[in-house]
Amino acid sequence: MNRCLKWILMVVTMLPVGASAQENHELEVGKNLDIFNALYSNLDLFYVDTLNPKQTMTAAIKGMLRSLDPYTEYYPEDEKKNLQMMLTGKYAGIGALIKYHTRLKRVVVDEPYEGMPAAEVGLKKGDIILSIDDTLMTDKNVSYVSSHLRGDAGTTFVLKVKRPSTGKEMQFKITRRNIKLPELPYYGMRPDSIGYINLNQFTEGCAKDVRRAFVELKNQGAKALIFDLRGNGGGSEMEAVDIVNLWVPQEQMIVENRGKVRQANRVYKTRLEPVDTVMPMVVLVNGETASASEITSGALQDLDRAVIVGTRTYGKGLVQVPLDLPYNTNVKITTSHYYIPSGRCIQAINYKRDGKERIADSLTNVFHTRGGREVRDGGGIMPDLVVKNDTMPNIAYYLSAGGMDSTEVLFDYVVDYINQHPTIAAANDFHITEADWQTFRQRVIDSGFTYDPVSKKQFDELVKTAKFEGYYDEAKDAFDALEQKLKHDVASDLDKHRATIQQMLEMDIISSYYYQKGSIEAGLNYDTQLKEAERILKSTEEYQRILHPVKQK
Repeated sequence: MNRCLKWILMVVTMLPVGASAQENHELEVGKNLDIFNALYSNLDLFYVDTLNPKQTMTAAIKGMLRSLDPYTEYYPEDEKKNLQMMLTGKYAGIGALIKYHTRLKRVVVDEPYEGMPAAEVGLKKGDIILSIDDTLMTDKNVSYVSSHLRGDAGTTFVLKVKRPSTGKEMQFKITRRNIKLPELPYYGMRPDSIGYINLNQFTEGCAKDVRRAFVELKNQGAKALIFDLRGNGGGSEMEAVDIVNLWVPQEQMIVENRGKVRQANRVYKTRLEPVDTVMPMVVLVNGETASASEITSGALQDLDRAVIVGTRTYGKGLVQVPLDLPYNTNVKITTSHYYIPSGRCIQAINYKRDGKERIADSLTNVFHTRGGREVRDGGGIMPDLVVKNDTMPNIAYYLSAGGMDSTEVLFDYVVDYINQHPTIAAANDFHITEADWQTFRQRVIDSGFTYDPVSKKQFDELVKTAKFEGYYDEAKDAFDALEQKLKHDVASDLDKHRATIQQMLEMDIISSYYYQKGSIEAGLNYDTQLKEAERILKSTEEYQRILHPVKQK
């Protein structure tokens, strides 16, 4: 039998196998849909209580999707606005962050956004929300209050609040409007002709904003650029491609999507003439840099166009597509993996098995940048230069979040401070005085603030176990000594970590006067990773050595 005939027979033999597998799959799908329909019909008929079809079916759908990956999500009709806000960064409301104040047991205003209705009518940090129109809000949670603050653009409502500094109740008539979350909260010039751009999400149109900011910085004399993607969870893939295009020539492949069906496969290339292909660049990343942010930083790394500084990124190498479903519902489905210019996919977690499994570094594969540098797939983007940020001491964390006793002492101090100071110095120059610090320090001590409940809880469990097993009495001295060591000297800890706590306090105060833009600008003065980025950009020799290392013969 000749080779050609053997090949034909092999293909003919294999065809029924593929067809049979497809038929078996379709049979299983049909069979299980019949089972599901029969189950629900019987529940609806015989279950002791009347079923809520919408609630029951939504729970079933979401349970099914939980067996896949966390990014495939179902949106019932009443949650469709959440999907639109995620895709566009827009919602209709007043433009303010709110939070639950645990001591007051009330929802309060945390941070009005610059130029938004909340700020324009005069709402301030700490204002206690009493009612919205005729609906009482004093016994409601954040989610409930938030849902009532939002609504259709152009609608008007009356918001009643109580201002802590005066104790007076105040009424504001507010008209909701479309709120676009600030994806570009700050950009500006740093010393030594270094431009800085902070981008915190990839929403529709953000590439144009980044382009405008970059051109403006160039006109101000920027000779190098720091592009900050730390904490940026991603968004639009196309916006990421257009942003890379600012610094990369036309017709460059930036990202390729590969899925199960042909419609999911797509190659994205740069479409426009770039703005600048030679300016030295550093991209700042961290563990919360994900998705479109990783496409951007990974492509710039693969093309040897920028030095990546910070810590390893999140590792989301999956692409989602929103699809319309009947009755005005939607689903966001993971349809493909994406691959950046070197050919690697940086997905860190394997969702194919039960639960999730992080891909071990030993199982990742080596790829190469355009200039031949080694990079790896799986596990996110590894920076060219790993620089860890300063860690926050426990006392600072609990002061920010509220202590064990939920005193909210830092929040309350800031509310009082801004009510006593109509203005402060410019964001970059502002510092609290020694008297301010001492007042805050004493206020923390007098409040009875305690923190770090985890160690105390574990100690109590250890004592309980020791008593149960009968060796507590003979080891009592050791337990007493350990308990004393676990007790925090709040006054001493405040002094020990004053620099960090004072910086955190100042950032909170600055944001109340100059919004997010001001707190970012001021915070850069303490930023370890930013300082390292500036150092690299000022050293032409080191910058070139990172991007173009000398190859070993």
